[in-house]
Amino acid sequence: MATSGFICGLDAALAVIGGKWKPLILFHLAHEARRYGDLRRTIGNVSDKMLIQQLKELEADGIVDRLDFKEIPPKVEYSLTEFGQTLAEALKPLCVWGTEHMIEVEKLMSRRGTPEVEKVA
Repeated sequence: MATSGFICGLDAALAVIGGKWKPLILFHLAHEARRYGDLRRTIGNVSDKMLIQQLKELEADGIVDRLDFKEIPPKVEYSLTEFGQTLAEALKPLCVWGTEHMIEVEKLMSRRGTPEVEKVA
């Protein structure tokens, strides 16, 4: 069996989806391909710089496809690759857990003094 630099499978997965925005990008692209502006509005309080950086990293990792229609005004669409779809499927149980425990998590964040996370549709 080949060895890797990862401690476990979770370590490997987090290397790909680490950060605040990548899981949300995956969540929204799992449902359908989206244009940049639509994705930004759907995700919410993310800066253009950060969203572009995260999309470029996901594209470089083979998780996201970027389709440039070569039109003016520019039309670019993002979607998940087949590999990206497998990652989105792996995140579904985490989404279910978050939905089931949203109120408890909001209470935890409140006790920590953490600003409430903007709700995503």
